[in-house]
Amino acid sequence: MPDTKPGVILDENGLCNACRNVTRKKATDWEKRKNDLLELCETIKKKTKDNQYDCIVAVSGGKDSTFQAWYMKEICKMRVLAVCIVPHLRTREGIENLNNMITELGVDTLTITLKPSTYRYLRKKSFEDLGEPNFIEHTSLFAGVSRIAHNYKIPLTVWGEDISFEFGGRLEKKDGSAEDIMSSDVIKDRTITRWYNDDTVKKEYTYWYHRPPSAEMDKFKLTSIYLGYYVWWDGYKNYLKAKEVAKFQPRAKGPLSANILDYDNIDEKLCEINIWLKFLKFGLGRVIDGCCYHIWNGRMTREEAVKKVKALQYEFPIEHFQDFLDFHQLTQEEFWAVAEKFRNLDIWTKTDGRWRLTYPIE
Repeated sequence: MPDTKPGVILDENGLCNACRNVTRKKATDWEKRKNDLLELCETIKKKTKDNQYDCIVAVSGGKDSTFQAWYMKEICKMRVLAVCIVPHLRTREGIENLNNMITELGVDTLTITLKPSTYRYLRKKSFEDLGEPNFIEHTSLFAGVSRIAHNYKIPLTVWGEDISFEFGGRLEKKDGSAEDIMSSDVIKDRTITRWYNDDTVKKEYTYWYHRPPSAEMDKFKLTSIYLGYYVWWDGYKNYLKAKEVAKFQPRAKGPLSANILDYDNIDEKLCEINIWLKFLKFGLGRVIDGCCYHIWNGRMTREEAVKKVKALQYEFPIEHFQDFLDFHQLTQEEFWAVAEKFRNLDIWTKTDGRWRLTYPIE
């Protein structure tokens, strides 16, 4: 991972903290971690005999959340409530994979569809002001699922991986708690209140965008964890397990542009532009994410990864571009005017009319 990504720190050998964490993972006693999780689950089940559910798993139709729901139900023997904050532009694969998960795993699933006008307005403002439209999706996901936990008094919420640990980030943790999820690298303690107005976004429209106060969560002993602390997290192996237990299907047309994976982030249509904007800001695109994960898990050499990055990194995610424009009510000219505000000129140089990274990967 390049140190242009916030929170990534290179050591004297040029290794990023994400790579160093792989060494830590290899030294971890994963059997003990699993037993710790099973013990936690048994403690919770003793307290929830009168409840309908033991834990919540946030689901989307993706491979990781399918794996999480399966693991908590079948390995930990928990009564799972799956909660889906429904993406407004779902893919065919996302719809079918979510339906397959519900059918094959046999879990109750609660779906929440946010008020479209508010969601659209907030995403557009987040794009224009932050260059990060999916900030709104992450905010509503983390806050909304916490709302369900509070409303139903479900003691445990199970998230997937801690991205600060897996990909290098600002928060270095030594336990599996996800209580600081609203301070994570995708939220950074930001809120949507900056965009309140008298018409589209009023406080009463944004219930699902605000997590209950910590005092309320503590009052009912509601907690949350990262499953990736207790299980070696590997998106490819999660995909294989999701295929096995829930008939998960990859993208029918293969990987999207600038990507090497046909099974990752394929449940909705709006996230690829968000990831591409990260490329403008940090020089870090989708292909690097995929290659790094394969390197860390021994499926690719650095030399192989460099070839793939050089071949793919400048591709634009065109497949759902028009969907993005239509949803946010933008013209192409308006989109590019906003996007270029976020290009990091410390790492980009324009040569012969084309933008290229000043310090290309070698």
